[in-house]
Parts: sequence; structure tokens; C-alpha cells
Amino acid sequence: MPELPEVETTRRGIEPHILGAQVLSVVVRQPKLRWPVPEELGQVLLGLEVLAVERRAKYLLVRTELGTLLLHLGMSGSLRLVEAGELPGKHDHLDLGFDNGKILRFCDPRRFGAVLWTDGGVDQHPLLINLGPEPLQPEFDDDRLFSLSRGKKQPVKTFVMDNKVVVGVGNIYANEALFEAGIDPRREAGKISKRRYLLLTSIIKKVLARAIQQGGTTLKDFVGGDGKPGYFQQELQVYGRGGESCKICQSILKEVRIGQRNTVFCPKCQR
Repeated sequence: MPELPEVETTRRGIEPHILGAQVLSVVVRQPKLRWPVPEELGQVLLGLEVLAVERRAKYLLVRTELGTLLLHLGMSGSLRLVEAGELPGKHDHLDLGFDNGKILRFCDPRRFGAVLWTDGGVDQHPLLINLGPEPLQPEFDDDRLFSLSRGKKQPVKTFVMDNKVVVGVGNIYANEALFEAGIDPRREAGKISKRRYLLLTSIIKKVLARAIQQGGTTLKDFVGGDGKPGYFQQELQVYGRGGESCKICQSILKEVRIGQRNTVFCPKCQR
């Protein structure tokens, strides 16, 4: 599943090509995604200029003077820029054509993604209003994880993956951040000290920043908006490496299920 770094990589890939461009055509081939594509989307978007391409959590926000297009890549979705005349594939469900000749194409084999429209304040949209702070913004500060964790009995891994606590710490990066912080992902969130949460906060920021810099993590069919793969997978310490040797201490990495997600950790380095 594309996580925050992959979505941010996509945003950076498509922004230079559609910012300031005018929508000339909208083609919806498959309206049945996670939520139905609005029937009026084609009429609403025609003639509008893209004023900004932003990201909130794992949602891409294409802002215009009349409203905002919300895009979510779901489990296997991608956005690609193609030239006019390039034939669509089986799972290419939506095309946005622009006056500069570019086409933004939304592909989603599993159809868990979303293409939505709002003409109101996008920050108040039901999908966004209850989200926590962005992990790379000042609002995600040294005190947040510690203060919100008090009294929590859930595993620390599911705690940091809660979008109401902080957005964007998905399964891949939760595994990696907890390993670098030396924290056992099974530990109760409420029993971890402030000192260790301060370290974890810093590491979450660093891990996500590194992943964005390297274009995300290529897993299965993910590529960025420019069609190029991400390279963070080459740096993965634990994710997807259950049963292999720890790169630090050579112990065998354990793999368990936490919150219905595969979780890999080192029994010696993490406590």
C-alpha cells in the first residue's frame, strides 16, 4: 500500500506538470471505486485551473478556484502522467486532460482508491477533519506521543499508526522507526518512558524524511508520479525481512501479527 512517502513522492512528481494548467477533459471509465466518483465531476472540473497540489496524510489535494479534488491511492493505486494518445490499460479508471497536452491518469487494480470533490473547506471534509498532525510539521512535537500514550494498553506499534495521533506512520515506517528507536513493537504504549518517546519522535521524522528523499519504497506495483520507482526499500532494516539476520546484531528477526499487520523486529536490539 502506498504510504505517506510514496504519496508525497507522487505529489512532487505531478505538481510541476499540472500546476497552473487548465482542465480540458475528464474521462471516467470506472466510477465504482471505494466511494463512487461524483457524477458531476466532469462538468465541475472543465475549464478550472490547478492552483495548488497538496497532500494531507495520504490524500492528494488538487485545489482550484471552485473547490478541491481529493485523490487517494488506496491499496494499489497510482497516478501517472502520460501523453495524449496513449491508450489506457485495464485498470486505468480516470483521465484528467490539461491544456498543456498532459494527461493525469489514475490506475487502481483493486479499486480501493478514491476520487472525490468538495466545494467547501477541504480541512473540514469528513475524511480529513479528525486527522492528527503531519509528522514532519512542528505540530508533531516532542510531547505529543508521550502525553497521548498515558493509560494506553495497546501495542506501541498500533499507537503510532493511529492517524488521530499522527498521520502517515504506516506499517512499513512504523516497523523501521521502532527498530531504530530500539523499542519492542509489542510493548504497551502507556508503559514507555518520555525519554524513549522523544527519541521515537525524532526517528519517525528522520525515517519519513529519508524515504521521501529517496522516492518512497517500491513494493509490488508502486511507482511515483513520474513513473520512476522509489529506492528506500534498499535501506529497510526489518520490514519484509522476518527470519533473516538482524543487520546490527545478527540475531534472527521475528515476525508476528500486531493489529492484523505483519510486524518484524529484533528480539535483541528492541526491548
